[in-house]
Amino acid sequence: MMGYDEQQLRRLSKLAIRTGQRLLQHGAESKLVVDLAQRVGRALGADAVELSLNSNSMVATVIIGDECMTTTRRCPDAGINMTVITELQQLCLQAESGKLDIDGFEQAIENLSSFKYNRHLVAVMIGLSCACFARLAGGDWAVFSLTFVASSVAMAVRQRLGLLHFNPLVNFFVTALVATSVSLLGVRYAIGNDPHIAMASSVLLLVPGVPLINAVSDMVKGYIDMGVARWVFATMLTLATSIGIIAAVGLWGGSMHV
Repeated sequence: MMGYDEQQLRRLSKLAIRTGQRLLQHGAESKLVVDLAQRVGRALGADAVELSLNSNSMVATVIIGDECMTTTRRCPDAGINMTVITELQQLCLQAESGKLDIDGFEQAIENLSSFKYNRHLVAVMIGLSCACFARLAGGDWAVFSLTFVASSVAMAVRQRLGLLHFNPLVNFFVTALVATSVSLLGVRYAIGNDPHIAMASSVLLLVPGVPLINAVSDMVKGYIDMGVARWVFATMLTLATSIGIIAAVGLWGGSMHV
């Protein structure tokens, strides 16, 4: 076993799958998850690391000589976080260059924190982004302001529901309901040159861009199962958003003409 006892093999297996688990939880594409976990395993002394991915779990087998160990982990969604993905890539590079041994890598990955921007700042910036889309779509400054308020309030609701661990489908439905409800005030009171633009622009924060991009990337790169699973999930999120918009229109009255 090239100097590795069972305890060391167990640690190596844990680190390889922990690397893949955090990547998958934070929105990395499947090829990156597999490649990085294998590179970490080899850099820390394994002969090979084999991974099998599912939509919410993974199985990793670490091989050293004639010995192997298989580990399974669930991978519940932890939100898109490119900072974590980038830092894991940096840790892998350090392990490959010899700057981190198995002890150092173990400590580094345990201390890896998920950096998050201030949620109030995020709500404001999301509101501004959606408002700019409304302006580009031909809305005047009144529509811009209405979109900003609707999107910011909706984002704050989305963040709150996320903190309370609501199902993502429920989260998207309620967020769309809130955004459209606020936007409908513009239709009711004839705010701006075309308040319907605010209805369309205020829900742009719910476009599942990363899941859709990862779905296509996974299918192109040969991870068909993962790609289909991510595509179905993104479609369900879009459906929940649509139902939220329709529910708001039905609840408060108005039209969906844009």
